[in-house]
Amino acid sequence: MTTFEYDVAIVGAGTAGCYAGATLADAGYDVVIVERKDEAEAGHIACGDALKGADKFPGSIPKSQIEDSFTNTEVDHGQFEIPQENAVLDIPVPGELAVIDRYAYGRRIIEGAERAGTEFHYDTVVQDVLQGDDGRVYGFEATRKGDHARYEAGVVLDGAGALSLLQDKADFEGTTFDTNVRYSQFSSAYREIIEVDEPVEWSDALVFKPTKRSAGYLWYFPRTPTEINVGLGFQMNEEPMQLIADLREDISQRPELKGATVTDKLGAALPTRRPYDSAVAPGYMAIGDAAAHVNPVTGGGIAGAAYAGQYAGEQVIEAIESDDVSEDALWRYNERVMDHYGGRYAALDIYNIFSTAYDLDDLLGLLAALPAEKLSDALYSGSAKVGLGLKLQVLIKSFGHWGTLKNLYDTKSLADRLLDHYGTYPSSPDGFDAWQRERDRIMDEIYARTGADAKY
Repeated sequence: MTTFEYDVAIVGAGTAGCYAGATLADAGYDVVIVERKDEAEAGHIACGDALKGADKFPGSIPKSQIEDSFTNTEVDHGQFEIPQENAVLDIPVPGELAVIDRYAYGRRIIEGAERAGTEFHYDTVVQDVLQGDDGRVYGFEATRKGDHARYEAGVVLDGAGALSLLQDKADFEGTTFDTNVRYSQFSSAYREIIEVDEPVEWSDALVFKPTKRSAGYLWYFPRTPTEINVGLGFQMNEEPMQLIADLREDISQRPELKGATVTDKLGAALPTRRPYDSAVAPGYMAIGDAAAHVNPVTGGGIAGAAYAGQYAGEQVIEAIESDDVSEDALWRYNERVMDHYGGRYAALDIYNIFSTAYDLDDLLGLLAALPAEKLSDALYSGSAKVGLGLKLQVLIKSFGHWGTLKNLYDTKSLADRLLDHYGTYPSSPDGFDAWQRERDRIMDEIYARTGADAKY
């Protein structure tokens, strides 16, 4: 067995892991990223390829180093197709938007982390966590190219993705780390890259469409006018969908995709839940998908993972310099995530919960009546203000769905209240229990108002 020692060991060469590695290595720390894929496959990750906030990436891997993976910067809005209502909603998307080649992007962020001084170990599969009697995580055991290896570090960063194995192996008893995690909070997704001969008319839009059940949606995201990322996903607690068959059926009904050639296929799990209440434990931090740093409505997680990686790296530097890797010393990472997007994502998840309590046709009929600008606000900010005139307009258009509309409006008020509560996230673990109790009281009201089953 080979033993490796580093200041920081990171699991997973995804966005969060690479941005964390670059942040730490650039500051002079010895950092390794272990990645289960081989070097040629590293960076090849199942993804919708849509990147919102492309103009606001953190600086540890500058945008200039990844920009050539942006294959379509002409996209500027979303289109939500509602066949049942014979309607297409045109939804503005705030901020800079791009569609990327995810493999090329994956290679660029690996190169960026390497350029900063991060070491990479490929073909390395984590098997277990190393944890002291005091509960501090100080490394992990792995199989590296078929041989047993041991990694010891001052801090371990878990960027291993949704439903991370490390979290199954670690003992978080007595810590704040969020263990309220179950399959119902995740989706299973599958995507293909297809090529067509003629440019599609909607090459400047992200196209969404509901699946046959409210538990999922299909997407058509144009990397270029003739290269499309197509996929679909569904909640893991629902009856499984025939992902490939359902996707192919929908593609076959689109004349513009006739004769398409499939060039790549991948599937994955992704979080469709609020971010972890706390993603820190002594010597351990979860980043990116491993801490549910994903917009739970759209599934977008690239920018959130990049910031989580940089925030985690910066907090580790502070902790190591003070020779203290306790929860207290790592806590500021939680605060920064919640302040930046965690509260907004938690509020957005309320609309996922709302959707589980209603019939799909009723929901789609109501959605078709809502103003696109307000839908955009709600999708990306977690809230939207609605004046009296607009309320009357929606009331007229949504005839036949008034009961659902009333419940949606009530749910929005509770989502706004939840968003405000996240603004009071505690500055240390001392206030964490009280903050959780109040958040759970708000959630109980949401479940009671919507009639939805408890998600957490």
